Amino acid sequence: QVQLVESGGGLVQAGETLRLSCAASGSIFSINVMGWYRQAPGKERELVAIITSGGSTDYADSVKGRFTISRDNAKTTVYLQMTSLKPEDTAVYYCNYGDVRNTYWGQGTQVTVSA
Repeated sequence: QVQLVESGGGLVQAGETLRLSCAASGSIFSINVMGWYRQAPGKERELVAIITSGGSTDYADSVKGRFTISRDNAKTTVYLQMTSLKPEDTAVYYCNYGDVRNTYWGQGTQVTVSA
């Protein structure tokens, strides 16, 4: 079992910055992928950014150049640095962990960006 706890969400104005964090605990495999997804009201969940245990990253086109995903040295915590936030970034952001056996989801953290 893997537990994921997100933090860092909140209410900000357009153009401002937030940093989300997700701490993973439990049975962590050395080779894994962690990432951030988001879901806005009335929309399906979408990928925001992912990072592998090897450090490779990928981003949704809508956040490229604005968001940066990273991991700590132990690779059990993932961060999402969100700059130049836009109202359309408003969503519940979910942390995800996946390895050869399973995928897991965090409880989500609300990000609200006002115009």
